[in-house]
Amino acid sequence: MLTVAPPDAVELRSNATFEALMWALSRPGDIRTLPDAGFDAIAETLVDLECSAYADTSEMRERIVASGAMLADRIGDADHVFITALEDAGQQLAEINCGTALYPDDGATLIVAAAHRGQRLRLSGPGIKDATEIALDLPSGFWAMRDLLCLYPEGFDIFCVDGDKVIGIPRSTKVEVL
Repeated sequence: MLTVAPPDAVELRSNATFEALMWALSRPGDIRTLPDAGFDAIAETLVDLECSAYADTSEMRERIVASGAMLADRIGDADHVFITALEDAGQQLAEINCGTALYPDDGATLIVAAAHRGQRLRLSGPGIKDATEIALDLPSGFWAMRDLLCLYPEGFDIFCVDGDKVIGIPRSTKVEVL
């Protein structure tokens, strides 16, 4: 008889984080709750030996190195991009990996700290019945730059994190600034 050890606290947290992230991308605009506030649980869940990651803080870079993942020096070399302070969307996003027509799944995942208030947006596309409206505090020019970069199926997915809340916006979602 094969027995399996019950999951420990780290595995339970990773499973809950993965489920929140999965549903956030499946239902763009819906607010999901993470088991812990901030980027740590997300990094623990998404970053592993087979990927590369970029971070704009020394604490997150240390976490990436501790995971065994490759630490990217440039945003364009990363599978996962962790940004706590998005100040110049044009400059910071211009080099993000958007995949290719042949391999759109090579596009990066942007995990960005963004308050769930501010600029009103209307989302439409797969996973959204008709349209939904949300508010996110991101710098001016962010959505225009995303429109330039995300020529579906190419593009990048976004997780907007506000404390322990997350909103997912996949590359297939159309975003209209209101």
